[in-house]
Amino acid sequence: MRVLVACEFSGKVRDAFRQCGHTAVSADILPSETPGEHYQGDVRDIMSDGWDLMIAHPPCTYLANSGVSWLYKDESRWNKLDSAASFFLELWNAPIKKICIENPIMHKHGRERIGNLQYTQIIHPWQFGHTETKATCLWLKGLPLLQPTNNVKALMDTLPKNQTNKCHYMAPSKDRSKLRSITYSGIAQALATQYGNYILQDDV
Repeated sequence: MRVLVACEFSGKVRDAFRQCGHTAVSADILPSETPGEHYQGDVRDIMSDGWDLMIAHPPCTYLANSGVSWLYKDESRWNKLDSAASFFLELWNAPIKKICIENPIMHKHGRERIGNLQYTQIIHPWQFGHTETKATCLWLKGLPLLQPTNNVKALMDTLPKNQTNKCHYMAPSKDRSKLRSITYSGIAQALATQYGNYILQDDV
């Protein structure tokens, strides 16, 4: 199976698919932080290259509900919001039959700009073996719901909040948004195992 992992510099999802025996390529304007097949540039350059599946992580800075208040503090963010929403829709409408787009919960202005396209499900890292909470929306096309693999919520509930929501409590830095965007390994493995098997069986 040929898998395109859009907007990924970490190689987490790409490598999870490759470990399952698939041909997987990551694409981002940043170089890959780990060795592997990577296209450094605009993912739209290669979206029509005959992929079976695309997992996409478009930038969420201007779409995420957590940053909605900044729209009213900085007028320039509205144009950036329009561009982010347009890019999201380009990914969704890519000529690929199976698509999974991952993003945080959107604010109403973002939802309006993507045509109120409803997410398919919300997942959390604690459903996949990580004692952390981070609501993540998945928009799925031609794919089933991603099933939890290792629910550790009971353990997570015994930990202090700064340990269960590390993204929220992460200290400000120039790399903060970059670090917060990296896919958890348990989720990457679930994507590769479940969607890889689903598509192979679907093609039989």
